Amino acid sequence: MHAKGVGLHSGKEVDVTIRPTHADAGIVFRRCDLGHSVKANVHNVVDTQLATTLGDEDVRISTIEHLMAAFAGLGIDNAEVDVSGAELPIMDGSAAPFVRLIRTAGIEEQPAPKRFLEVTREVSWTDGCATTTLSPHDGFRLEYTMNYDHPYFAGLCQHATVDFSSQAFVRDISRARTFGFLSDIERLRAMDLVRGGSLDNAVVVDDDGVLNDEGLRYEDEFVKHKILDAIGDLYVAGHPIIGAFAGYQSGHGANNALVKQLLADSGSYRSVTFENGCEPPISLYRGCNGVGSGRAYDGPGVPQSTTA
Repeated sequence: MHAKGVGLHSGKEVDVTIRPTHADAGIVFRRCDLGHSVKANVHNVVDTQLATTLGDEDVRISTIEHLMAAFAGLGIDNAEVDVSGAELPIMDGSAAPFVRLIRTAGIEEQPAPKRFLEVTREVSWTDGCATTTLSPHDGFRLEYTMNYDHPYFAGLCQHATVDFSSQAFVRDISRARTFGFLSDIERLRAMDLVRGGSLDNAVVVDDDGVLNDEGLRYEDEFVKHKILDAIGDLYVAGHPIIGAFAGYQSGHGANNALVKQLLADSGSYRSVTFENGCEPPISLYRGCNGVGSGRAYDGPGVPQSTTA
């Protein structure tokens, strides 16, 4: 599976190719221009300013969260991602283009049980006004609340709750685009950020409303994108999470700190598989109207590890 696009922050054109790999490999990003690989796990996250960035020694791969959300949403456990530069392409600002490409290429079931991280005790992280929490739950529920002090947001829904499944992700979350304020663009560009941003890959808001001609894709697209980012950020835990996530005014930094907090406390989670007819509480991707060569989990039977 191959895609090409521009990096949101660098503004540079970049190629990305997703390849299948063996069971238990996890998600591995490879800078094909440097010949260096970095595994997507919480300990390799080196920067969370306006994006989630992996790093190892002098190698960095930025803006991974939308592709990671697509992997999580489709139940992909193992994949190798070749990137020709330091940042993934932003595509249209959502996870939907990655979802379409993966579904078209197909998903292959592998001979290994799918592993989950089940939250057994509440953990939380607070930094200023930002708060994130993971608590026990029979499934994967995401709840997010924004509180933007901005004229346009005063009349908008700034709260959403999603009971996660592949179907819910593709239908209700995957198309939500990244967003920003017109008043911030020059300041961010002076910081060498959002140089590839445009109305083609972000929702831009001024005091009067949305500047994009087509408007919003969802009535609550802004808060849905925050949930999309959280799904991608939480997936650096290495496995799908069984639990409930709640975020208030949080971003990549707080999401990443929460995962570290979870994994640092062995009493707050356990690693589980579901075999011998046991059903996990999360329904994951199985085909797409006949498209796809394999499955993640979606119903009775033993959920297997999958690769793109």
